[in-house]
Amino acid sequence: MTDQEFVSLEVDAAIATIRLNRPPMNVINVAVQNQIRVAALECTSREDIRAVVVYGGEKVFAAGADIKEMVGLGYSDVGERNGALGVVIDAVARIPKPVVAAVTGYALGGGCELALAADFRVCADDAKLGQPEVLLGVIPGAGGTQRLARLVGPARAKDLIFTGRLVGAAEAASMGLVDAVVPAAEVYPTALQMMQRYAGGPAQALRAAKAAIDGGLDSDLATGLRLESYLFAGMFATEDRAIGMRSFLENGPGKARFVGR
Repeated sequence: MTDQEFVSLEVDAAIATIRLNRPPMNVINVAVQNQIRVAALECTSREDIRAVVVYGGEKVFAAGADIKEMVGLGYSDVGERNGALGVVIDAVARIPKPVVAAVTGYALGGGCELALAADFRVCADDAKLGQPEVLLGVIPGAGGTQRLARLVGPARAKDLIFTGRLVGAAEAASMGLVDAVVPAAEVYPTALQMMQRYAGGPAQALRAAKAAIDGGLDSDLATGLRLESYLFAGMFATEDRAIGMRSFLENGPGKARFVGR
């Protein structure tokens, strides 16, 4: 377990939980940003971590950036500060393992951008999500305009960002913003259960698949196909590839016991 003042990292059965703990609303100030980045980098580097849950607790995921820290900033100040938040969100997005955001209460502004950095999102049935920055006279600045549009399409992203409106769980699920909706008490257990299927999986293949998908989305089709081919060939240098193929031939699909190498 790695404990910081506002963000802890707990590991159990190869699943790490990055937990935000800045009550009452998990507002993401500079200290929280730095601590999220530390936790994300640890998840990236530790071989004993095979999957990750990002969780804000039972009441709220994260209600956005700390406006009190931003209200007096000028152009040059905010460029540096918001760039730092983008780096933090990118650190979560670049964890080379399956990541799920377990969303309760509110995921707004920077909190929504943090959830968007995960591969999957499990949402409480009474949760609210949104990018309300326009109501403050600004726009999302840590990936919201880019990741949201890639996830739900440009028209829906423009609707949410232009209006700043919040969406409930049912609407979020219907547009593909979240992947599962459950009662609030079941959000974290559901997220853990989702990650358990990956904890014993072929770690190098999962890493390569995530790199291929994310890298392909950032490039044209031809470049993405070349990346996929390169990563596919690399799998033949792993122990898990040999284990998986032998197991398939001897026992059928889905029975391999991978070692993560």
